Amino acid sequence: MTTRPRVAVYGAYGHTGRFVVAELRERGFTPVLSGRDAGKLKALASATGLDARPASADDPASLDRALAGAAAVVNCAGPFATTAVPVIEAALRAGIPYVDVAAEIEANADTFAHFADRAREAAAVIVPAMAFYGGLGDLLVTTAMGDWTAADEAHIAYGLSNWHPTAGTRAAGVVSRQRRDGRSVRHRNGRLEYHQDDLPTLQWPFPAPMGPRAVIGEFTMADVVTVPSHLSIPEVRTYMAVEAARDIAAPDTPAPAAADERGRSGQTFLVDAVVRSGTSERRAVARGRDIYAVTAPLVVEALDRILTGRTRTTGVASAGEIFDAPDFLRALSPHIALELRP
Repeated sequence: MTTRPRVAVYGAYGHTGRFVVAELRERGFTPVLSGRDAGKLKALASATGLDARPASADDPASLDRALAGAAAVVNCAGPFATTAVPVIEAALRAGIPYVDVAAEIEANADTFAHFADRAREAAAVIVPAMAFYGGLGDLLVTTAMGDWTAADEAHIAYGLSNWHPTAGTRAAGVVSRQRRDGRSVRHRNGRLEYHQDDLPTLQWPFPAPMGPRAVIGEFTMADVVTVPSHLSIPEVRTYMAVEAARDIAAPDTPAPAAADERGRSGQTFLVDAVVRSGTSERRAVARGRDIYAVTAPLVVEALDRILTGRTRTTGVASAGEIFDAPDFLRALSPHIALELRP
């Protein structure tokens, strides 16, 4: 009898964590529930019959117990400025791969900066931002690049029907704003820049049936860390549909509400990734439903490929670098509709 791989999920009881736990079970893994709140873990364990191991980010011994016997760990617990480093350290001690769903730009940049050398020397696998923000955009840009080895610009436009943020998203936003002293961030001339310029409202030519739509320019997401971590593209810009930007900015926007039997909300998305080199342009488009729910198949597909040796490198690597990006996106066809436009 084959034992199913055990995967520790830190922050398992959170909104995204629950989707990840469900997807792991559906794909044949055995989740090990972990996180800071023992009460929430106990309730989830009672509902699922899974093993629960409380652990605190400031208690290395508890993290070691949580990861004992696991084949990998997924960190779903933000703010990642607080949790990423200690959970990565625990994964390195355990000798297992680490994957997270961080959308925090600074936390992802820190992971690349602080762990690149150690992870490479240990032949460890650390994949930050393996989520809707950071991971999906990177996979789309990498796919659109095709045989290009460099490009002048990458643009990733998010056409969200709405954005009802989770408590975790709001908490992470507070931490990011504090770290930036209220400034905005963008990627220009091959590096991150912090600024206080007003963000422009532009028209983005989304493909049909969405069509042209107002977006906030330089509404910067984690793609500005993941894409240039491995692709030679000096200008990486991201854009957000005006409606979604207003939702996330409003303090009274409600949390996402389940609209189907899988717990997904009614939110829909279209991600339009464009790369330009000189006068040439290539495009990859993804369509789907619920940015939080779709993170789960992204994470679990990544774990399956890592644990079965279908990777291209070791160390700290983004989704587009470590995986065969077009093949990865095709594997997500039950969840994401992909369109390539030369």
